[in-house]
Amino acid sequence: MALRPYGSGFSRRAALAALAVALGFGALPAAAQTQSAVKAKYEDWELRCDTPPGASKEQCALLQSVAADDRPNVSLVVIVLKTADGKSRLLRIIAPLGILLPNGLGLKIDDADIGRAGFVRCLPSGCVAEVIMEDKLVEQMRAGRTATFIIYQTPEEGIGIPLALKGFQQGFEALQ
Repeated sequence: MALRPYGSGFSRRAALAALAVALGFGALPAAAQTQSAVKAKYEDWELRCDTPPGASKEQCALLQSVAADDRPNVSLVVIVLKTADGKSRLLRIIAPLGILLPNGLGLKIDDADIGRAGFVRCLPSGCVAEVIMEDKLVEQMRAGRTATFIIYQTPEEGIGIPLALKGFQQGFEALQ
């Protein structure tokens, strides 16, 4: 499956909606979303920051988006962020609507099977899977070349969507 990073094809509105989901305040009106800014780029990863309503300080998220060239309706937004209290790190993935939810979201890093995460909710922008990033997962992502996220459209049909991990280490350190 040929993939392309969203980059220039990834609309500003979609990026802002993903950041809104990442920072935990769901879909916001367009006027409220315009404050989001790309603080830095790390290869295919972007560090985006915004101040959620009621928050006293800016919060940042590292994100990358990919879409399948041969299946334009199959795309993912992968988001890494620290919780508001700064004590935990989250890996949040927004998958397209219409996927099979009970199978969850699979993850492989290079050739290692990491496991599956359940979907926690679906929003108009897609379905969200989320895990707390333990140190082992962080190290695997830092050392890896490719993370392959697997979504299911039927129980038998898994679609692997590879995501480049180049630049992840530098971007993750910028979240610290």
